[in-house]
Amino acid sequence: MSAIRPAAVVVLAAGEGTRMKSATPKVLHELCGRSLVGHVLAAAGELDPENLVAVVGHAREKVTAHLAEVAPDVRTAVQEQQNGTGHAVRMGLEAMGGAVDGVVVVVCGDTPLLTGETLKALAATHTADGNAVTVLTAEVPDATGYGRVVRDGASGAVTAIVEHKDASESQRAIREINSGVFAFDGQLLADALGKVRTDNSQGEEYLTDVLGILREAGHRVGASVAGDHREIAGINNRVQLAEARRILNDRLLTGAMLAGVTVVDPATTWVDVTVTFEQDVVVHPGTQLHGTTHLAEGCEVGPNTRLTDTRVEAGARVDNTVANGAHVGPQASVGPYAYLRPGTRLGLKSKIGTFVEAKNSSIGEGTKVPHLSYMGDATVGDFTNIGAASVFVNYDGQDKHHTTIGSHCRTGSDNMFVAPVTVGDGAYTAAGSVITKDVPPGSLAVARGQQRNIEGWVARKRPGSAAAKAAEAVSREADGED
Repeated sequence: MSAIRPAAVVVLAAGEGTRMKSATPKVLHELCGRSLVGHVLAAAGELDPENLVAVVGHAREKVTAHLAEVAPDVRTAVQEQQNGTGHAVRMGLEAMGGAVDGVVVVVCGDTPLLTGETLKALAATHTADGNAVTVLTAEVPDATGYGRVVRDGASGAVTAIVEHKDASESQRAIREINSGVFAFDGQLLADALGKVRTDNSQGEEYLTDVLGILREAGHRVGASVAGDHREIAGINNRVQLAEARRILNDRLLTGAMLAGVTVVDPATTWVDVTVTFEQDVVVHPGTQLHGTTHLAEGCEVGPNTRLTDTRVEAGARVDNTVANGAHVGPQASVGPYAYLRPGTRLGLKSKIGTFVEAKNSSIGEGTKVPHLSYMGDATVGDFTNIGAASVFVNYDGQDKHHTTIGSHCRTGSDNMFVAPVTVGDGAYTAAGSVITKDVPPGSLAVARGQQRNIEGWVARKRPGSAAAKAAEAVSREADGED
């Protein structure tokens, strides 16, 4: 079927979601890097609708602000009182000026597994079959509690949607259920909404009543069956949120593996929908990839690594690391147990080693910061080695300052670089030095006190201690005593 461009997609996002037990509106809960409603808007956006409207109600200030961030083109309609799904759709149409010509797709804002392909198939089936309304349905293993879709045996048209409590034994045997997602003829929808009654137990306008109204008027009601029944799952509590996260994560990892990524243990690997991969990437167990993280060809990440908005270039290795907003250069090595904070940039074949933290710093090609160091607000040239236990002292209590270390430098262990300071190309610094002044190229900087040994201090100040006895024993041995 050819792609159908709907006149509008209406996203229902007004509900409170009390079963989530949360101060956060239900549709703003997140999984795999997007809010629930963000996933729905992404799927709806694949239809390229002429109008995209989200109906908001509960906590609408929060929801509207979120929508402006994730989908600037979406139009919002306010449902002041949550008077049912039919009323919500009516508010959505009013935001567009009333009835619209063409196909109107209605989706729920809490169905994050719904795909654009399924919505395209719904719109295409609706148009091809000449329906007034088309229901997205699914065949489920256990339909208990769901509204059953009853069809005409000859034409396949939908004759009724029967709630479980009202279904007969034969109807309860039906496994095709209503998803709550529909495609409508825009003009017929607007007319039928004006006829929906509120004489029900909830006193609300039900969107499903539109089906009966249109059917009684002689219009055809059809159905489009989703290929995977899990797509239509709505999220009403934290258990369902976790189940949906697992399903979506598996879907994302399957796509990555089919594209040439090795995921050693999918059960312990988590990714966001915005993460991208190139082929021959290897992802080890216990790895979390978030935001705009990109893994380039042949790089290796994990185990036990969390990367957020981080780019790892080809052939790099990142092990037991937390990184946020970092750029790991080609064939670079990071970890284990490293922390890369925003603005960290590592050059070709560079190294950030064990228990190293870096922030807003750039290290050049072949440069190594092997272990036990903090590098903040710094630029380090090429092929330099930073000694163990070095600290770039960048903060004076009010302002941050920058340290520059040149290429081919060798800095000693336990160095403090008190910014702002520059160490020139080819310079050395002695172990234990506190570098407060610029070091000229090719120089050796020594900034430490002279060592002084006070002999006999332990015997005088700590007589009878284990240390004193050990020293006395060595002294007797040296004197040849038993």
